Amino acid sequence: MIWNMKPQMRAYRFVGHKDAVLSVEFSPSGHLIASASRDKTVRLWVPSVKGESTVFKAHTGTVRSVSFSGDGQSLVTASDDKTIKVWTVHRQKFLFSLNQHINWVRCAKFSPDGRLIVSASDDKTIKLWDKTSRECIHSFCEHGGFVNFVDFHPSGTCIAAAATDNTVKVWDVRMNKLVQHYQVHSGVVNSLSFHPSGNYLVTSSNDSTLKILDLLEGRLLYTLHGHQGSVTCVKFSREGDFFASGGSDEQVMVWKTNFESTSYTDILSHRRQDPNINGAGHKSSPQLANVHQPLQKDQMSEMLYRPTSSADIQPSNTMKERCTPLPYKSNSTDQQEQQQQAQGGNLQNIANTLGHIVGQLDILTQTVAILEQRLSLTEDKLKECIDKQQEGNHGLVQTGSF
Repeated sequence: MIWNMKPQMRAYRFVGHKDAVLSVEFSPSGHLIASASRDKTVRLWVPSVKGESTVFKAHTGTVRSVSFSGDGQSLVTASDDKTIKVWTVHRQKFLFSLNQHINWVRCAKFSPDGRLIVSASDDKTIKLWDKTSRECIHSFCEHGGFVNFVDFHPSGTCIAAAATDNTVKVWDVRMNKLVQHYQVHSGVVNSLSFHPSGNYLVTSSNDSTLKILDLLEGRLLYTLHGHQGSVTCVKFSREGDFFASGGSDEQVMVWKTNFESTSYTDILSHRRQDPNINGAGHKSSPQLANVHQPLQKDQMSEMLYRPTSSADIQPSNTMKERCTPLPYKSNSTDQQEQQQQAQGGNLQNIANTLGHIVGQLDILTQTVAILEQRLSLTEDKLKECIDKQQEGNHGLVQTGSF
């Protein structure tokens, strides 16, 4: 069903799948909808009255998840056949498959810049993949149960996972470290969604509640009751003004966020204006790792993903020096050429190392700035509390004088 937010508009009912639909997602442009089904197919729909669709058989098992890349040109699907597959949206051409999971794959998502893929499986692992090399970069194994859902932070620097052990965990994908662990639900956590600002995370659970987490403070912000059974899915709108939830009670609820646009918004706007702050949060701090601001694509690619990209692996010069056979007889010209090649390779390695050091210094500079901002924020809160306490004491003194 496709619902229009205008109350006068009727919903569109699309028919095509031959079994349960397990995943659905709008394309970034909003001109297409992708759906995944237990019938082992994926359908692409045009959201119009006609409800036209194209279908392709994606897997040999139930398709649990389908998701668009940030540019809307690719699809990633996850299935009970233990594979993740990547397709082109145009003509639904198969590109490649990722095959290291040993149990059903529940969910797969692209990073915001499309260079990474994250997947969650019933083998109790979350795997991070490099789309270009098609290799598994890292496996996260900290969950005590199956992982139902996983997604990237809007900045691309973190992932969050919802699991059957009632927990929500957040990892920094640059250091592959757990930075936040929430145990706020009393039932299985089924789904989650980041607010577009990256400051909040909403989760849904079998305990019939929705929880909104403040990632900046690392605490539970709200508990929402409304559904009469398990809350199976939740998603923020593109602008973050609303979020929708669906449950086993056959109800879809639309909620208005009403988040206060103070304090952290000011901090983030200051970070955007400050030319000295051009990185992401500190890599290993549980608090600072979540002070994220979506960076521009080129900044994010250069600074955040450069340490794990193939561009930083420079085997060519080194391997040439080691593997090129020396001539039986060499004259002075050959020796000079070899020396020049060796010097050129060394200079290239030095340049790469210096570039990496500069990137780390940028991160350190930005971390110090965030610490200063958080300290100022804490001081303001403390001053406000002291002022209120003094006002209360003054009122008590005046009352006692009478």
